[in-house]
Amino acid sequence: MDTRNLDQMLVELRSAGAVAAGKPVGRAAGAVGGAAEAGGADFAVALKNAIDQVNQAQQSAQQMSQGFAAGDSNVNLQDVMINLQKANLSFQQMVQVRNKLVTAYHDIMNMPV
Repeated sequence: MDTRNLDQMLVELRSAGAVAAGKPVGRAAGAVGGAAEAGGADFAVALKNAIDQVNQAQQSAQQMSQGFAAGDSNVNLQDVMINLQKANLSFQQMVQVRNKLVTAYHDIMNMPV
């Protein structure tokens, strides 16, 4: 899984949190406010790309395992197991990111106005 999009997402969340807390933020604050205008990464696009990559990894692993179960001579057990583990790890990583986003959302919603 490509983590560049997730890293960008975390930077944007941290800078948004710093802005909400009233802390001065350098270039990152401008990136949060004007990400779409300045050609920066859009949060929704980055999240969708990350989810698509996890989905692709899972589908690829499932196809390989089905090919191995069907007796395809081009697929060996080691590759199947490695791809299944990669898909599992990428899914677990996505779940952890989702949990962090939900926690951040709840923290923001519970902030006094």
